[in-house]
Amino acid sequence: MCGIVGYIGRRQAAPLILEGLKKLEYRGYDSFGIATLGSCIEIEKHKGRISEYDGRILLGGTTGIGHTRWATHGIPNDVNAHPHLDCSDRIALVHNGIIENFVELKKALTARGHIFRSETDTEVVVHLIEEEYAKKADLLSSVRSALHHLKGSYALLVIATGSDCLIAARNGSPLVLGIGDNEYFAASDMTPVLEYTERAVFLEDGDIACLTRTAVDIYQDAVPVSRPVELIDWSPEEVKKGGFAHYMLKEIYEQPQAFFNTLRAINKSSLPAFVCQSPSVTLVACGSSYHAGLIFKYLLEESCGIPARVDFGSEFRYFLPPVDGLVIGITQSGETADTLTALREARIHNCRTLAITNVLGSSASRIADATLFMRAGPEISVAATKSFVAQLAVLMQIVDARSEGRFEDILLHAHQAIEEVLLMDLSDAVMQCKGTKSLFYIGRGPFYPVALEGALKMKEISYIHAEGYAAGELKHGPFALLSPETPVIAICMPGETYGVMVSNIKEIKARGAPVIALGSEGDQELPDLVDGFIPLPKTHPFVQVLTSLVVLQILAYRTAVALGRDIDKPRNLAKSVTVE
Repeated sequence: MCGIVGYIGRRQAAPLILEGLKKLEYRGYDSFGIATLGSCIEIEKHKGRISEYDGRILLGGTTGIGHTRWATHGIPNDVNAHPHLDCSDRIALVHNGIIENFVELKKALTARGHIFRSETDTEVVVHLIEEEYAKKADLLSSVRSALHHLKGSYALLVIATGSDCLIAARNGSPLVLGIGDNEYFAASDMTPVLEYTERAVFLEDGDIACLTRTAVDIYQDAVPVSRPVELIDWSPEEVKKGGFAHYMLKEIYEQPQAFFNTLRAINKSSLPAFVCQSPSVTLVACGSSYHAGLIFKYLLEESCGIPARVDFGSEFRYFLPPVDGLVIGITQSGETADTLTALREARIHNCRTLAITNVLGSSASRIADATLFMRAGPEISVAATKSFVAQLAVLMQIVDARSEGRFEDILLHAHQAIEEVLLMDLSDAVMQCKGTKSLFYIGRGPFYPVALEGALKMKEISYIHAEGYAAGELKHGPFALLSPETPVIAICMPGETYGVMVSNIKEIKARGAPVIALGSEGDQELPDLVDGFIPLPKTHPFVQVLTSLVVLQILAYRTAVALGRDIDKPRNLAKSVTVE
């Protein structure tokens, strides 16, 4: 939920960390701060977004740490911003995660004379390290001893006067090391590091790393361990806007390629055997990934007759259903805390597990029995677009494999239909949406989760209240909210449910609510029935799922632009939800 960057090497640390934090701002943007190490600890931190900060960070030193925050404990202000210092200002620390037992630790530390300056859970950690560092002046062993007192999740970076190293520690929150030439980096993900190196080491839970100017040493419980160096094939250009007004728009336009690249990377021969043999499937996910799982459920059950169950990761842990066979965890970042916990629970219950993620070396890929990687490239905007379409590419390939290749040719050409809808004029629909306080989205079959995802995109970035429903459910309560001020967006494609969808639209119109319909081009009935008609290419239902999703993403984007919203950094949200 927060972004952290650390550096040790030959360059001035502060400018490098500042630029790195800007690349991580999608992970948190209510405050930021940097600390560097020279003859003493120098620190500067501020409330607000780092991208809007117009001052200069005048800190010296070639070792430093930085943080951009998404608040969990304590309001956003200068004091609660990271880094945090110990009582003597000799130790500085940044943290991503949540310390669950911080209240009892804070009481004990206060009783021992420690003075707390912030409301954060993080500050207890730096005071615990302070006590150990006073005894032995060895930062690595001091951090190790302090961590034994913690319950919860953390990715930590620590520097201290009198120590020429940077300490990194991970448990339940992502942390990657960038391996340069006589310089080393630590960050929440690779985006701040790509400009300097493509070599990365992904720390595992329980790892503590000691970074100096000449080496990286990694330990588990004081025992040296070796972690592989991975080559990251993302380029620095992929994390730039490339002339687009917003990352979200850029990433919407990258969807045809993301779908095609992911599709080409996965086929029946590359799927684990247990994925193709399981008699039933359970999917666990959160947010947009949950909607992708629901679409998969409809496609798999209708095309292959294989039962599929979809559960929220946040519910699965506490209300575990009867599960056996295959459990698939879907997570863009590979670090979604609730989905990771669900995968661990599934393994405890002897289920085979598959992770679908976009990030090499992520926690999900280490927990699951097997992993299928999307080929979406880095996604910066908080609202998921190309990662969602790439998830569907993976899931549709599984459906194709389970149906003996029935959809292979259809899927290979799906990216062309996505390209076709990118330039659609949605100005009339945007005019209807931007003036309302509430929207409904409806669909049937796989277009029901499409409606859920369309509503989620609208509420995420435009702040308009939007709800998705299975079309037949509107009359079971939500009809009471229909009025001329509540537009309804209906996804009405040819097929078995077309007639009943038309009836639902007529029922809505009879209540005075305007209807914007997504339908197939050449439809002879819908354009005369609704207030706005958006024609999509006439193609296979699998592809119509994709094109309707992309159109709803664009509608949300254009509406949010018209309202002057902060597209890439919607209020109160963060890209990667690494806390429960």
